[in-house]
Amino acid sequence: MQENIHNIKALESHRKELRKHLTPAEAFLWKHLKNKQLEGRKFRRQHSIKNFIVDFYCPSERLVIELDGDVHMNYTAEEYGAWRQRQLENLGIKVLRFENKMVFQLLPSVLMDIRSYFR
Repeated sequence: MQENIHNIKALESHRKELRKHLTPAEAFLWKHLKNKQLEGRKFRRQHSIKNFIVDFYCPSERLVIELDGDVHMNYTAEEYGAWRQRQLENLGIKVLRFENKMVFQLLPSVLMDIRSYFR
């Protein structure tokens, strides 16, 4: 029997709290991902995989989208982010990262990049 690694109960209240307080970049991108707007793909926001809560997850594509703000722009955060990404990739999940400013300034390009990872 395969272990359930998605949305474990222990993280439920934290996921809900994160959903209530999306960053401006997350809220902006979510407007373009929700309700299967991007080529009919379902995305979930603030989804947990094992003990990690990712910004967005597309189950059909096994694709995570992470948005990085200023808080991610230091050595410690970058090292943790790289380690976390390797853990997710070891589960067969693709991870795309974008800086917050890219979402606001280059949205068509961001959406095109996301589409390029669809099968």
